[in-house]
Amino acid sequence: MSKRSNSPATGAGVPEAPHVRRTRRGRPPTTNNPRERILQTAAQLFAVRGYEASSLGELASALNTSKAGIYHYFATKQEIYDSIILNVLTLLNNEVTTAVQAQREPADQLLAFMLAHARTFQAHYHEFVTMLVGFSGMAGVELRHEAIRQRDDYETLLRTIIRGGQESGAFAGNNPATAARAVLSMLNWMARWFKPDGSARAETFARDYYQLVLHGLAASPLQEPAP
Repeated sequence: MSKRSNSPATGAGVPEAPHVRRTRRGRPPTTNNPRERILQTAAQLFAVRGYEASSLGELASALNTSKAGIYHYFATKQEIYDSIILNVLTLLNNEVTTAVQAQREPADQLLAFMLAHARTFQAHYHEFVTMLVGFSGMAGVELRHEAIRQRDDYETLLRTIIRGGQESGAFAGNNPATAARAVLSMLNWMARWFKPDGSARAETFARDYYQLVLHGLAASPLQEPAP
């Protein structure tokens, strides 16, 4: 995870936050899940403008409410930020774990892991970008502790898949931690260039990455050059 930045997390293609249905100013949002609406709108704002450059006043304006309406649910902007990060990490863990558990072979589990990661990334793009940029900036002790646990569980799942493939002979005997970092780096780097409003699907890129992980760039096995 990278350090929180004042600038947008992605290099290009970050869309403007969509129009939010208006409510009466001065009251909390009146949806069935107002906390979720605050978090979604804040994630859009943070992903586009960055955390430091985004104010609660701007968030209140996007929600067409007052800052008091936000304080009804969250004590600080930092609490909103931390909650976005933890929520998307928890969702990612749940979605990927469910997808992996539906498969038996390590290669199929790896593909399921990568596709579920990509689906969650695209479906929750702004929250995902906020998480990738802001993880190291979490300040709430309890929320940060739980976020670290979710992250560690996620990375452990991937390393377990890779280790299982090595033990079965399906994967080469590379260091599982190094291989896992390579997979996660490819998947997470999509946040730098992926256009969520474009025609391409994140799953398509994840499939390409999967083939690259399994087979590399060579058309046929190559001998490693002598040192």
